[in-house]
Amino acid sequence: MARIPTITQKTDLAPAHHAAWDAIAQSRGHVIGPFTALLQSPELAARAADLGAYLRFESTLDPVDRELAILSVARALDCRFEWAAHVPIARREGVREEAIAALRERHAPAGLTPDEAAIVAYVSQLLTIHRVDEPTFAAARDRLGVQGVVELTATAGYYGLIACTLNAFEILPEPGTDPLPT
Repeated sequence: MARIPTITQKTDLAPAHHAAWDAIAQSRGHVIGPFTALLQSPELAARAADLGAYLRFESTLDPVDRELAILSVARALDCRFEWAAHVPIARREGVREEAIAALRERHAPAGLTPDEAAIVAYVSQLLTIHRVDEPTFAAARDRLGVQGVVELTATAGYYGLIACTLNAFEILPEPGTDPLPT
């Protein structure tokens, strides 16, 4: 059970904040997980949803790279909900099972292709040592270009916000989803 009351229905919000609910539901098809907590601050939820919608649906990042980055965040921050929510998306977008397993079991970079390793190492360094060393930065920049590496950085930061929200308020995935060992 979550640590704070979650907003699970539009009617849980004051009518003045229904637009925030509608925007989130429209871009994602539903309101679940982090947004059920973020909606305790409707303006924050709406602004976070806007950034998330850009990063997930409009960014220049290839969907495989984006999902590898998101799974890397979930693994680095031990976020079970984010992991469970994005493993099916990653599979649908074409992320290799070997890459998912390497992240899940903390074996990366073993089991990753050089292109996958460039994404995973960048995000992992950013979230663990809070910087990116020059060889790792160069590999990501060479793979993605300057705009791509900026969007990769923003993706890591945004999904870090989402993971922290989920972890702080103990919002857990539904039973039966892909587990993340801690």
